[in-house]
Amino acid sequence: MASGGRAALIEYLVSGARPDSDWKIGTEHEKFGFRTDDLRPPAFDGERGIEALLKGLTQFGWTPVEEHGRVIALSRDQASVSLEPAGQLELSGAPLATLHETCVEAATHLREVRTVAEPMGLGFLGMGFQPKWRRDEMPWMPKGRYKIMREYMPKVGSLGLDMMTRTSTVQVNLDVRNEVDMVKKFRVSLALQPIATALFADSPFTEGKPNGYLSYRSHIWTDTDRDRTGLLDFVFEDGFGYERYVDYLLDVPMYFVYRDGQYIDAAGQSFRDFLDAKLPAYPDQRPTLKDWADHTTTAFPEVRLKKYLEMRGADSGPWNRICALSAFWVGLLYDSSALDAAWDLVLDFTPEERHALRDGVPKHALKLPFRDGTVLDLAKRALEISAHGLKRRGQLNHNGADESIYLEPLLEFADRGQTPAERKLELFHGAWGGSVDPVFKEFAY
Repeated sequence: MASGGRAALIEYLVSGARPDSDWKIGTEHEKFGFRTDDLRPPAFDGERGIEALLKGLTQFGWTPVEEHGRVIALSRDQASVSLEPAGQLELSGAPLATLHETCVEAATHLREVRTVAEPMGLGFLGMGFQPKWRRDEMPWMPKGRYKIMREYMPKVGSLGLDMMTRTSTVQVNLDVRNEVDMVKKFRVSLALQPIATALFADSPFTEGKPNGYLSYRSHIWTDTDRDRTGLLDFVFEDGFGYERYVDYLLDVPMYFVYRDGQYIDAAGQSFRDFLDAKLPAYPDQRPTLKDWADHTTTAFPEVRLKKYLEMRGADSGPWNRICALSAFWVGLLYDSSALDAAWDLVLDFTPEERHALRDGVPKHALKLPFRDGTVLDLAKRALEISAHGLKRRGQLNHNGADESIYLEPLLEFADRGQTPAERKLELFHGAWGGSVDPVFKEFAY
């Protein structure tokens, strides 16, 4: 890439654009493992460890991925199973054409995990934040990338290590047609990301007690690393496009350079210097496009642009909410009439209003005041637009149902005006008798 420089970085992002007929849906979801006898998170090593679980999953045709002789991921048919820093198990789903396929993929994955995990005395829970254990009680996975991040995070924020070890999310990756389409989708999804955060809010406990938030996972991101998080106000400025996003990424400090199976610590250093062969950690060397691809994954805004757009605002949850997150965004962004309606909904949001939504939703979720109403009013309108978009897509399952069926859990939250977090708090103060332990049984996959 030595001769391409900045232009090659821009072209890398541009190359992801594709015609509508080729648009796919890529769903990712993380979950917390726990030992069913004492509820503790499993370590990496041992008969009941995460590596043993990964090896067990190879019976279903997954190919192991190793780092220094240890199995740290799996791959199969354009999908992967990987580990977050404290062993949160993540499925990065294959690019699929319909939400019906997405839901089958999620259910298949959870069934395979359960088949291997149950004889090991392990279970898995979908929530946005680890409800019981302290940060120092969480294990660390032996991945070189995480060692670098672990040492760097406390230098740039107070909650970065919590983000790494105690959060879980569900997200969806969606395609764009061209630069104009990318800009419109980026703006709509950034403006509406707090609505998704509110609907999916499911992290009200820290170390066994209510923490005062409904999506504590979302709050965690406000003090993780301001250089690589946030709402990206520049996306709404005139002239925004691929070039401007590349300039943003070039100003995001690096974490590492990966060479010959080793992670070289470049934390806090500049990719611009790397382009000029002046990177202190790796002098006289210029980046490859693989280095750039790696670097695009180290920015953590509410919506992230790679060769596609990633929606990053939701807490993890049960299996039907995995499908619902993808359905919400596919309905809004993959139908032109729905995208127009969603743009009309957010068009006149001021920067101050967008930030007020982002900052207020972690604590108040659907009850956060907005203009003459609340976030619940925005959520109901967004769900209505999404449902119409999904119906117009006309993708039917074998029972003749369209993809809007996957919005049902969200419609229920909106009808009741109650988030999953508020439901768990009710149980905590009632039937659970002030203990979070029942969550591991009642809400496990």
